Amino acid sequence: MSTGMTQLRQPVTASGGWLLGSTREFLRDPLGLGTRGFDECGEVVRYVFGLPGMRREYFIISDPEGAAQVLLAPHDRNFRKDSGFYQPMRDLYGNGLVTSQDETWRRQRRFIQPLFTARSVDSYASAMAEEVDHLTSQWRARPDGVLDVGSEMTRLTLSIVARVLFGEDSARLVPIVGSTFPVLGRAARWRGISPAPIPLNWPSPANRRIARAQEHIHAACEQIIAHRRAAAEPGSDLIGRLVAARDGDDALSDNEIRDQVKIFLFAGHDTTATALTFALRLLGSAPDAQARVREEADRILTSPTPTAADVHALTYTAMVLKETTRLYPSAPYLSRRAVQDADVCGFHIPAGADITIAPWVIHHRADLWPDPYRFDPGRFDADHDGQRHKFAWFPFGHGPRGCIGQRFAMLEAALTLALLVREFEFETPPGDIAMTTDVVLHPIGEVPCHVRRRTQSTTTAGIGVE
Repeated sequence: MSTGMTQLRQPVTASGGWLLGSTREFLRDPLGLGTRGFDECGEVVRYVFGLPGMRREYFIISDPEGAAQVLLAPHDRNFRKDSGFYQPMRDLYGNGLVTSQDETWRRQRRFIQPLFTARSVDSYASAMAEEVDHLTSQWRARPDGVLDVGSEMTRLTLSIVARVLFGEDSARLVPIVGSTFPVLGRAARWRGISPAPIPLNWPSPANRRIARAQEHIHAACEQIIAHRRAAAEPGSDLIGRLVAARDGDDALSDNEIRDQVKIFLFAGHDTTATALTFALRLLGSAPDAQARVREEADRILTSPTPTAADVHALTYTAMVLKETTRLYPSAPYLSRRAVQDADVCGFHIPAGADITIAPWVIHHRADLWPDPYRFDPGRFDADHDGQRHKFAWFPFGHGPRGCIGQRFAMLEAALTLALLVREFEFETPPGDIAMTTDVVLHPIGEVPCHVRRRTQSTTTAGIGVE
């Protein structure tokens, strides 16, 4: 270790059990583990997991400047996706754009970046609107009452991403993804914290469940890919574009396309579903904010099929979504592994250590966000948005490995939220919703909300406001 490193502070170790360290707390309450660690130990905290003699150490960083040091170039090269959480993701979800590294990642990025330009993403708005319209038609056919908006938003966002990915083939994918991805998510969480996970080729009951889930999703993807390769035109949806994509004479293999599809299916529906679920719940407890979203939707979304330009004009709706993802960031923790000894916020991080950036904690720091658990979309108006550290809010990550689908997610979420609030009134019943995270944040159990159809007179009055 260099002399400079010896002068750095050593992170405080969080309290834990003598036998398993912080393992039980992480498995029981991973979100609370981070916030309590910050409150008790500061912005860089050391945790130990596992039995004595088999322990693994993790460092959780809950400081915006520390996040910038880890995620931004050039220092990001010292913090790789080799951590104990990313290897299980590769094993379970494949080596797609989220999990790959080095030249593999750069090659994939060259192929995929053109598919996520502003123009490409905006072209999906009409398909998104049609899927939301299908959902609103189903809701109108029901009597007013309580709905589990968590499951409804998951079903909707899965339908949207499957349609954009697979077009006419989406119907067969939706039930398969719904049954397989929860199995893979739970496995990723457990294998990420276990000091000695059982090899996946051992025939344990858990591994057999994982193998069945992987077989189902692999078979469905491979059948669709083969069909598209045999077609005269592979199609204009995302899988068709992946099949047709070229970088000079280079093309993506079937396995590469399958891995990208799995990652996009996973990241493209679960995260947006969480944001929409909690946005509806928050608006159901904030009638003034809900009325502003409704007024904005009535005023701007006047055409039968909203365009991306219409959605980008929904400025207050975007503020609601930014505040929602501050309170409920879809990726509450971002994991890396240090290649060499590092200085993060004046603390020594040893080479080979697993570190975790904690958007969940940073988003709830009272010194960064006064009254941090209060829902206040006004935090993101033009007067406030540029005054804070760029890593005070980063629900999509940041830097070279930031989420390529951020524009897609915000377009989908803003369009969906505006259309639903335009058609229905939401009221949140009393009580809290339990949450957890495996790979992404999600509620535990149902998320009830009273949903009432707007009357014709109410809708007309709303349109006449401006």
